[in-house]
Amino acid sequence: MNAHEIDYRIFGEEMQYVEIELDPQEGVVAESGSFMMMDSGVGMNTIFGDGSNQEKGLLGKIFSAGKRILTGESLFMTVFTNEGQGKKQVSFASPYPGKIIPIDLTEFGGKFICQKDAFLCAAKGVSIGIEFSRRLGRGLFGGEGFIMQKMEGDGIGFVHAGGTMAKKVLQPGEVLKVDTGCIVGFTQDVDYDIEFVGGIKNTIFGGEGLFFATLKGPGTVYIQSLPFSRLAGRVLAMAPQTGKGDKGEGSVLGGLGNLLDGDNRF
Repeated sequence: MNAHEIDYRIFGEEMQYVEIELDPQEGVVAESGSFMMMDSGVGMNTIFGDGSNQEKGLLGKIFSAGKRILTGESLFMTVFTNEGQGKKQVSFASPYPGKIIPIDLTEFGGKFICQKDAFLCAAKGVSIGIEFSRRLGRGLFGGEGFIMQKMEGDGIGFVHAGGTMAKKVLQPGEVLKVDTGCIVGFTQDVDYDIEFVGGIKNTIFGGEGLFFATLKGPGTVYIQSLPFSRLAGRVLAMAPQTGKGDKGEGSVLGGLGNLLDGDNRF
């Protein structure tokens, strides 16, 4: 195998983290900001891109890093390597409430496509690249734009889903209609497109957007119940507006209650 063979355990229910066990000289590559903790003897090294093109010299490194710019991610990733003796652990945390999903690429033909911010970490040797949409409608209205992420190789990668995760195994020709923001990822054989909701009432008053994502089997699809964009939108909608204070929720005293509890903003 090209990728390192890692062992792992996932802890928690709603705010999960994954603990990865590394044998000597084994490594894991992680997204910036996902690190939680590690044992003494684990070395940390920041690299361009995902490290899969390091043997190709400077040009390979630049190309690998450049792909990440297109997905809106940082130029750099971090490799954690067991430089000591015996087994060591390093842990990575989910960025918001949800589930961490292990993806064994050997079970999916060596490739898995996911939304741009879903990737968390992977065994060293797994390539983290980009997947272009070749369909105009999907790129404009699919919720993910023209570019998604993909993991390639023969190792294990981890992606994050918001809320509760649903796994659907689609049979050949079976179609699943999904809110465009609820897609976490899918296997390479799944045909991903968009479909107009249809109907004047549905379009104007439905409140669910103008398009569905349609996922046609065969293949495996992962769906999240709470996309981060939906969570952020609700938080933003309830945030106090500048100069207006908050809504006084939870207190019949409203603004007077703020004065009494020490919140003296005006």
